[in-house]
Amino acid sequence: MKAKLTQSYAILEFYRELRPDFPLPEGVAIMNPFTDKDSSALATVFYNKFYNDQHPRKFIFGINPGRFGGGVTGVPFTDPIRLQEDCGIPNDLPKKAELSSIFVYEVIQRYGGAAAFYRDFFITALSPLGFTKNGLNLNYYDDKELLKASEPFIVDTIEKTKKMILTDSNTCYCLGEGTNFKIFQKLNAKHHFFEKIIPLPHPRWVMQYRRKRIGEFADEYVQRLRGD
Repeated sequence: MKAKLTQSYAILEFYRELRPDFPLPEGVAIMNPFTDKDSSALATVFYNKFYNDQHPRKFIFGINPGRFGGGVTGVPFTDPIRLQEDCGIPNDLPKKAELSSIFVYEVIQRYGGAAAFYRDFFITALSPLGFTKNGLNLNYYDDKELLKASEPFIVDTIEKTKKMILTDSNTCYCLGEGTNFKIFQKLNAKHHFFEKIIPLPHPRWVMQYRRKRIGEFADEYVQRLRGD
């Protein structure tokens, strides 16, 4: 990224330049919020608000966007409710909560709020575009054909993330300690993206299976993100 460009400019260019040209298995569709006028407009407001600088960020990689979070707002792990209430960006989207977003913003609040968190971190995903099958969310690794077909796209987007968006660290974070982390580790061993990948429990796993311990897991996140 050229020094004169802001992080927001680089991030928005990164998303707008995504070109998923791989074959999709039957019944699988790509979910790209940046081809939707309203979602793209909201994401533009978000990134211009929180990333309008040249300050380096550490990268956090999720799996891929979901239908009720980044898939509609254009902002990873941010549903319309959190976008309005926590990020201060009004929107006319249906105010439907997304489980992962609830947990991520619990972490963000404990970190010091949206401005403090987003000054230090950039959340993306191994696949920055989402997938659906029969109208339901689909992780890139849930379909063997999709996993194989999408790998070059995933590798390319990770490389572009590092090239276009400023970071001051060769360590990144991975949301998900299971399949997403294993795939990321395998790709990293082959392509040497980062020196170290730190796994964190996936927000949806916490919300589905450890909901009574949200505060405990949120504190663990903050400690690990701060390097404590």
